[in-house]
Amino acid sequence: MHRLTRNRAPGPAKAPEIDAANRLDPAGQEIRPLSVRISAAVKMTGIGRSKLYELIQEGAIDIVKIGSSTLIPIESLERLLECVATTTMAG
Repeated sequence: MHRLTRNRAPGPAKAPEIDAANRLDPAGQEIRPLSVRISAAVKMTGIGRSKLYELIQEGAIDIVKIGSSTLIPIESLERLLECVATTTMAG
């Protein structure tokens, strides 16, 4: 006995994730994003997702809520890393 299956139309295609560091405008100039989502911030910093949420809760990382999206300003991540680097060097 053969099993019958229906041919299903594929779901909507996901847009490929673009590396935040490799965006170029038509003239070939780098375009730096102003903010990133949580998943991108985790990849960019190497900080775990749970620790990132802890830092947000402590106020060490700023967030911007737009609808249900949580965005982290790149400037906030840079500030955090500079602060940690300065503390590590001084300590």
